[in-house]
Amino acid sequence: MEDKSLIIKKLENEGITITSEQCDKLYRFYEMVTEKNKVMNLTAITDYEEFVIKHFVDSLMIAKVMDMKAPMTVLDIGTGAGFPGVPIKIVYPATKVLLLDSLNKRLNFLNEVIEELGLKDITTIHSRAEELQAKGEYRENFDLCVSRAVSALPTLSEYCLPYVKLGGKFVAYKATGADEEIETSKTAIRVLGGEIKETAHFTIKDTDYTRVLISIEKVKNTPKKYPRSGGKPSKNPLQ
Repeated sequence: MEDKSLIIKKLENEGITITSEQCDKLYRFYEMVTEKNKVMNLTAITDYEEFVIKHFVDSLMIAKVMDMKAPMTVLDIGTGAGFPGVPIKIVYPATKVLLLDSLNKRLNFLNEVIEELGLKDITTIHSRAEELQAKGEYRENFDLCVSRAVSALPTLSEYCLPYVKLGGKFVAYKATGADEEIETSKTAIRVLGGEIKETAHFTIKDTDYTRVLISIEKVKNTPKKYPRSGGKPSKNPLQ
């Protein structure tokens, strides 16, 4: 068994305090992901310390740009193995989280995680981001949309901003070197009703792991034609 206290230590290094119960849940989540990873491709990261840094600490760095303790609705688009949505739910229980992914078997696994950890107010939905708008109750209905997906920022913005309510935020997790991408995305973000409010660069303590969080506020309604269907946000990103 790995040292659970590493989770507490690494988060405390970033100013994030968790309870022993939350630590236990994060550790059990780690166990479940790495066990399922033997039969399903969930993550390339299996080393315990690397997992803690690149999945748990990384997911929770959003607390650097948002007050995550407040009650809010959160949509995690392209959640994959449940990042950042599941750690957000564990550490910030006042959130109400919806995990979206296009692969049903990943969501079946996440439903097992939710049940095993006894998490409340967190659900999964099987859909592509551009198809979710057909279910009208989701459009412009979330306080916060998050995504660690690797798509370009104009593509991510088109997938995410339509579901953020006015005054809400879309936070994109990006690698270093995102500054040029941000510059070329400003027109697309404006067309979609967003405005970049903050670009926060972080290096996780005692590592060389760096991250950029781009915080985009929803300042006007997204035109109804977005997101476009048929994979257009990826094939032909807004310029």
